[in-house]
Amino acid sequence: MEQLEGTKRVVIENVKPQINCGRFPAKRVVGEEMIVTADIFADGHDEVKAQVIFRNTSSGQDEWTAVQMEFLGNDRWETVFTPEEMGQYAYTIEGWIDHFYTWQKGLKKKFEAGQDVGVELLIGAELIEGAAGAHEGELRDKLYSVSHELRNGGSPINAVALATGTEVSQLMAENGVRDNITTYEKVLKLNVERKKALFSSWYEFFPRSTSQLAGQHGTFKDCERLLPRIAEMGFDTIYLPPIHPIGYAFRKGKNNNPTSQPGEPGSPWAIGAAEGGHDAILPELGTLEDFRHLVQQAKEHGIEIALDFAIQCSQDHPYVKEHPQWFKWRPDGTVQYAENPPKNTRTYCR
Repeated sequence: MEQLEGTKRVVIENVKPQINCGRFPAKRVVGEEMIVTADIFADGHDEVKAQVIFRNTSSGQDEWTAVQMEFLGNDRWETVFTPEEMGQYAYTIEGWIDHFYTWQKGLKKKFEAGQDVGVELLIGAELIEGAAGAHEGELRDKLYSVSHELRNGGSPINAVALATGTEVSQLMAENGVRDNITTYEKVLKLNVERKKALFSSWYEFFPRSTSQLAGQHGTFKDCERLLPRIAEMGFDTIYLPPIHPIGYAFRKGKNNNPTSQPGEPGSPWAIGAAEGGHDAILPELGTLEDFRHLVQQAKEHGIEIALDFAIQCSQDHPYVKEHPQWFKWRPDGTVQYAENPPKNTRTYCR
């Protein structure tokens, strides 16, 4: 049955972090602390408790993990949890009135003021018995034992000491009845990525410029020669421009010249030629197996290979003929190319 709004005495607001009112996920990396804060309060003088609950939804985790929040003062609460694996997490906040803790504080004040606490001890015994009824086995017996001592403990001093002691407080904090729990209206998202998403050192170079012979096109095998030096400088990621076949139509020349000379390789961002498009490799660089070998060799030096995700197409790209609907066509039957008048890059896209 859906909880009636009027029974929710606890108010939860100003929850952080939440990006654009919760429309987008917060981001952390594995092992990075996630600090959650909120304003949480209730009517009256009853004591409030709150917790953050979270789970890794991408791993199929159904159970929520709870982390108790700490009261900082002036209705502000905070807690920290640390995601230990990658994935998308869901998190929200629960708040409730802690009737037992409220009772404990009242009992202590009355006892210290010299008032009769006989009835108060009976109230506490009932609260503990309510918790015991929700459990079984050794825990149930332990709670009933505490209740019995409060009802028949004899000395008020001993009974109060027992009721407000660490053991009973912890027992009831973990196992006490929590009714009319208020759950924050939003289930927020958290994307947890690998540690390199937080920080890494990138080194960029053109594979075709790695040859030791002037005027000769470099290859993936030439790139491997540079790996030890790049690792020695402290880089953990190599960023490569597109490694796909380069178009011949309107090929650009040296030093950004709009017209190429025979033998000039063109711009690697003008992707696509008779040899293939985005799923092919420029033959001068080597084969797919050569590239895989480069990736493996880089890994052995603690380096990853990052490829430029470029969606540009030259006019020679197979997609122009195979998927003409992906491109913008001009009235003269040619494909519209990217330009910054009076300059143009002669690469094409939809």
